[in-house]
Amino acid sequence: MGQYSRPDTLDEALRILSAGGRTLLAGGTDHYPARVDRFADEDILDLTAIGALRGIAELADHWRLGALTTWTELAEAALPPLFDGYRRAAREVGGRQVQNAGTLGGNLCNASPAADGTPNLLALDARVELTSAAGRRELAIPDFVLGNRRTARLPDEIVTALIVPKPAAAARTAFAKLGARRYLVISIVMVAARLEVEGDRIARAGIAVGACSAVPQRLPALEARLVGQSLASGLHDLVAASDIAGLAPLDDVRGSAAYRRAAAVTLLRDTLAGLGQPITEAA
Repeated sequence: MGQYSRPDTLDEALRILSAGGRTLLAGGTDHYPARVDRFADEDILDLTAIGALRGIAELADHWRLGALTTWTELAEAALPPLFDGYRRAAREVGGRQVQNAGTLGGNLCNASPAADGTPNLLALDARVELTSAAGRRELAIPDFVLGNRRTARLPDEIVTALIVPKPAAAARTAFAKLGARRYLVISIVMVAARLEVEGDRIARAGIAVGACSAVPQRLPALEARLVGQSLASGLHDLVAASDIAGLAPLDDVRGSAAYRRAAAVTLLRDTLAGLGQPITEAA
């Protein structure tokens, strides 16, 4: 029979973890369905009682999202347009029960190629805060997510927060995913985008595609092409098939590699077309 611990402080969790051999549990919405045959001999360190790992805070130059912040909490938080894409993903992750239990940190650490949160974090230039008994460190998302179900988290570390830098200019973001239906489905293709705008010109861009490679990927050539463009210049026309040449989609039951490639180009064009529209105030 495996051991189970549910500490209520980070220090206690790190003390238990330093003894080695624990599986970290943040929400369990991916963990339990995938491991129904291993419960008896699995040692669990349940993090869900650690209040210090929850919540969203605005600081001078960044936003800090606690690793145990749930999808529902993200979706319902009063946040600037910078988070519109990430919050859109939060509303489309599973059903309401999954959104209430699933966490931002857990979704990232699960490191699924189809994790809805990861392309958004990539587009936002987010970093991962990891804490051990020896101290803290931060990693960029591409340095943290290494492959399918693989991360750079060390055995004695806990992901404690996601760090999102404040943009230098007004930012707008978007997220779109393709699935067999809108909810309760694994994504076939995802696109996340961030545009920072000065006047009517794009100053910086972050574009990421998920579910088309072992890890979600940024599209640097497309990002560079967007810089300097006017929002009114037909951004969708800037997307080229060559922009996704570095992706490596699979053939599986949800779609063929060719279908995923075509769908990625379409989602990119639709997403940029939407971001190029004027923002109007709600009545």
